[in-house]
Amino acid sequence: MIPAATKRFMMVKKPSATRSAEITTILGPGTTLTGTLSFESNLMIRGSFEGDIDAKGALYIDQGATINANKIKAMSIFVAGSVKGDLEAVDKVELKPSAQVRGNVRTSKLRIADGVIFEGRCEMINNREGFDPFGQQANDRL
Repeated sequence: MIPAATKRFMMVKKPSATRSAEITTILGPGTTLTGTLSFESNLMIRGSFEGDIDAKGALYIDQGATINANKIKAMSIFVAGSVKGDLEAVDKVELKPSAQVRGNVRTSKLRIADGVIFEGRCEMINNREGFDPFGQQANDRL
């Protein structure tokens, strides 16, 4: 059985067993961690974290979780909790209805649900290295 909190982050297109298996580490409720956090796979935070996050996998910030960071970097970031700090994701940032984000967002794809509290700026980036939208490659595609 998949916990209700994990279901909030599941994508409809993937079977639930596959999606829940992707979250390999959970920082549980009532847990507080301070420092620099780095990880290779996917992590869900349900407790509190203060510091910096530099990840190669996806980061899930559950409803009720609180993050206070200078910078959070990950492949993808899904927020349902409270974040104070800048978010940077190579792939995407998704803010769920219960999310509260106070900081800047830098990503190639952004989804903000109704009800989100977002105070900051957003910078959309192109995740294809070396691609110049005004260069010859772009003209060849027209």
